[in-house]
Amino acid sequence: MNLGRVVGTVVATRKENSLDGLRFMLVRHLDEKGKETGGQVVAVDAVGSGVGEVVLVATGSSARQTQVTDKKPCDAVIMAIVDSWDVGGKDAYRKSDDD
Repeated sequence: MNLGRVVGTVVATRKENSLDGLRFMLVRHLDEKGKETGGQVVAVDAVGSGVGEVVLVATGSSARQTQVTDKKPCDAVIMAIVDSWDVGGKDAYRKSDDD
């Protein structure tokens, strides 16, 4: 799993039929301090995340193990919205009411 921030949506009107109805989000990877690393991925949104939220993204064969993505040709899925994390006992991120 990777930490990421949702930075946008991806719309594809023509796609494999099994992907109809799925929502695609553009996610930038974050390091343990919450800084963008430069990497990004288009991920199926299985949890109803929104732009600006910090999320957990599963990739590879693990991305096809949610109810939303089961047996679908996807390589990345947003499978959690992050509330907080700490590094070395200190808060590195805590979701605010504004997120």
